Amino acid sequence: MSTSTKPFSPAPFKPPFWLINPHLQSILPKFFAPKAPTYRRVVEKDSLDESDIAYDFYDAHPVEASKDGELEQTPLIVLFHGMEGSSDSHYARALAYQMHAQGWHFVVVHFRSCGGIPANGRVFYNAGDTAEVHHALQNLRAQYANIYAVGVSLGGNALAKYMGEYEDKVLCKGAVVISAPVDMSSAAITMHSFLSHRIYTPYLLNPIIKKALANDLTQDEINSIKAANRISDFDDIFTAPRHGYRSKNDYYHTASAMPYLRNVTHPLLLISAKDDPFIGFTATPNDVSESVTILDTEHGGHIGYLRYRSDNGQSKSKSSVTNDKESKTSKFDINWIPETVSAYFNWIGVASTSETSQDVVSNNK
Repeated sequence: MSTSTKPFSPAPFKPPFWLINPHLQSILPKFFAPKAPTYRRVVEKDSLDESDIAYDFYDAHPVEASKDGELEQTPLIVLFHGMEGSSDSHYARALAYQMHAQGWHFVVVHFRSCGGIPANGRVFYNAGDTAEVHHALQNLRAQYANIYAVGVSLGGNALAKYMGEYEDKVLCKGAVVISAPVDMSSAAITMHSFLSHRIYTPYLLNPIIKKALANDLTQDEINSIKAANRISDFDDIFTAPRHGYRSKNDYYHTASAMPYLRNVTHPLLLISAKDDPFIGFTATPNDVSESVTILDTEHGGHIGYLRYRSDNGQSKSKSSVTNDKESKTSKFDINWIPETVSAYFNWIGVASTSETSQDVVSNNK
């Protein structure tokens, strides 16, 4: 599974006591993200040849088109974002700089209707659409020899399901999944709790309703969607029937990654916080194959993992990557996830040509 005989043992996540609240951890990180890098955008068709999909690259170095079957050898790290995420999401920015610091290429593959490109077909975002994940990796595999993947939240569920469903046919050599609702039914129930419903549902639901209403809908569909006040309502009215599921219950059961984790054959790290207000049940060692490593932290919220440096920002780990402005003005950083992702990929044997933090900072000015 890895080049090391020792278990994967990353640096622990230990926020100060006043920062352990899961809602603070889930909400605040976007305010402390580094500025977005300058991406190179490539647009491809989706797996159904209907909608345009944006691939936003942050290259480690210029990449030439493959000639005579020769592929780019520098590792490519592929990010599958969460609901309504994009290459501009806080975690995407932080991961981009960290992967670049390792000397690796990085790309965010957007799902349909995300990244500023509207969906043109009937289908939109489906958390169990492993065919779309495989299609994106096939596109990238035409140019890159060594592909590794990262999935976040619902994009993490899709990636984890792909790893187990495709088994030895997966096109990435290893993967990390962060804050993924691998049991979507329990995640839906979790989102019905008072705080989660009041705090997060409007933020997540309003954009997807707006996108759905811009589609070709009947008046009955429009009325039903406008009346939805929970994500599960929207899934029952729109997501499930649009993607061939009988109901929201059928969608959650069929699209969940949990039943597939026992079939994973390539290295996979599952990261989740026990206080995550979104994800419901998480995988246990009895739910997964020997190729899967489970990393459950006590705190961290949903895609949070916000840290506070009590040293006035004077000392940072060599792998921490921020833009220059942030490093001078903030004691907070969101680099625990990127550092842990790169540590895992190094642990499974991905070649790294790390730059120093100062080099990366100077490149991001």
